[in-house]
Amino acid sequence: MVAGSAPPEGRIGVTLFDLDHTLLPLDSDHEWGVFTTRIGWTDAEEHTRRNDAFYADYLAGRLDIHAYARFAIDAVRQRSPEEAAAAHARFMDEVIRPALHPQALALVRAHQARGDRVAIVTATNEFITRPIAEAFGVPDLIAVELERDASGWFTGAIRGVPSYREGKVVRVRQWLQAQGLEWDERVHVTVYSDSDNDLPLLERADVPVATNPSDSLRQRARQLGWRILDLFEPHP
Repeated sequence: MVAGSAPPEGRIGVTLFDLDHTLLPLDSDHEWGVFTTRIGWTDAEEHTRRNDAFYADYLAGRLDIHAYARFAIDAVRQRSPEEAAAAHARFMDEVIRPALHPQALALVRAHQARGDRVAIVTATNEFITRPIAEAFGVPDLIAVELERDASGWFTGAIRGVPSYREGKVVRVRQWLQAQGLEWDERVHVTVYSDSDNDLPLLERADVPVATNPSDSLRQRARQLGWRILDLFEPHP
């Protein structure tokens, strides 16, 4: 898999990957909900109904990210850290690793090999996505961060700015600043995403790449002359 255009001479290459339906041919947040129902952590009928409704809201660009974060982490909060870690390891083996396609891994490696600073930027929470980022070999993860109580376990609330829609731009700027960089002419930013929810981030990129895009994003990308990359089959 060939990476996008190399940064111009003297500029620092930064590559940002959305995760769900971009590097993965599935939605890890939604699939985690399906998995927790399958292992008996949640009521099948009620959880499936709410999980599907939240996912529909995400696709429509109207997701209440705070309500969803509470919902997505609720079953985890009711278990011990050891139980949660064991369940996630099983989730990785049964759901995520079979979905790690060689072409997605090769794309990440290509950007790393040319010296880009690479991060995964996702609206899914850190508990679900940290091991997935590690599986892709990407240490820098910008995900929805979760508040913790005095014992160090999740409360169900979001900590800081959620990495969703315009929040992704804020979080990326914070990530760059932590490395002594600003989002200015010194950096050359490539963004890969499938979703209209990431338009605020795509529109800020030097090289926006509509990746496995939704129909609406595909149309917009064609209108604007953005690169279109299909790693997987198109999704709804």
